[in-house]
Amino acid sequence: MSSLTTSDKQYLEAILGMGNGYVGNFRDAAFGRLFNGHKIDIHGTKYQTFGTSKAQKLRSFWEQEPDPLVSTILAELLDAYEADCDINNKKKDTVILEKARKIVDRLKGGNKEPVVHTADNFLDREFKIPNLHKLPVEQQVAVIIEGRLEEARKALSVGAHLSVIFLCGSVLEAVLLGAAQKNPEKFNRSPTSPKNDMGKVRPLHEWTLSQFIDTACEIDLLKPDIKKFSHGLKDFRNYIHPYQQMVSGFTPDEHTAKVCFQVLKAALANLAGER
Repeated sequence: MSSLTTSDKQYLEAILGMGNGYVGNFRDAAFGRLFNGHKIDIHGTKYQTFGTSKAQKLRSFWEQEPDPLVSTILAELLDAYEADCDINNKKKDTVILEKARKIVDRLKGGNKEPVVHTADNFLDREFKIPNLHKLPVEQQVAVIIEGRLEEARKALSVGAHLSVIFLCGSVLEAVLLGAAQKNPEKFNRSPTSPKNDMGKVRPLHEWTLSQFIDTACEIDLLKPDIKKFSHGLKDFRNYIHPYQQMVSGFTPDEHTAKVCFQVLKAALANLAGER
């Protein structure tokens, strides 16, 4: 998993024209060949976790793969952008391009943050569920959370992997909503806060779990490893719908469920001030 930040992705998406599902002027075949040169099947189901467009596959790729590989691919994509501008006499966005190049250069140097680099290492760490009364939620909600945590443990023990993800996602979203309601100014001022078509920050009850996680990490309420390993939880609501699960090709297994439960425990410890 790469160490790209939310702002990094915004610059890269802008320079690569990813807003409508495309990546530059690449057709599917050419896009596939670029990745095939590095023995990557970008059109395979592994990279369809967010959707089947080229942009969604690229987003999935940089969520899953390490910095050195992501930087290599991004460097080639930026080279292709510059070549297209030169050959077709298009105006380059030199400011955004320079920022994107700096992002790639940083990735080439490796992730300097003291975070866990693999899911297995993350699972090996010991995270204890904190005193739930220290969480930024009402006492009645803490009681419900306690019940859901116990249910998640039982689901994990009997192999109900999808249930574990749903339960963990619901608990984390509730606690992050509570944190945001107690610190609305910090959440709303973050550059990662979701905006409507008018550019105004959306009401907290309209935020997705992914947006809560990104913003909580941005304002240092959550540690970087939470964001790094949270992608299995971020879209948990979508997978409640069987058709969405079918389209995405998402099939949770024991490893996915354990990572999600570990993410939840680490996040709760963060938010309770015990980590």
